[in-house]
Amino acid sequence: MPLTFRKSFRILPGVRLNINKRSWSITTGGGKNGPRHTRSSTGRRTTSMDLPGPFGWRRTTKARRH
Repeated sequence: MPLTFRKSFRILPGVRLNINKRSWSITTGGGKNGPRHTRSSTGRRTTSMDLPGPFGWRRTTKARRH
């Protein structure tokens, strides 16, 4: 079984810094019934929200290459 590295730090209320072996990301929001917005060092942007029951919502976009 391969070992993985992943760590998450709360740097401010409502703001998290997530670090793994290949990249890092900043997550904001996600309070009560609110969406979470994540921006990664690789250019990925994700918006996600927990919905009641077995539902969940997630939208991922990648930044355009210049």
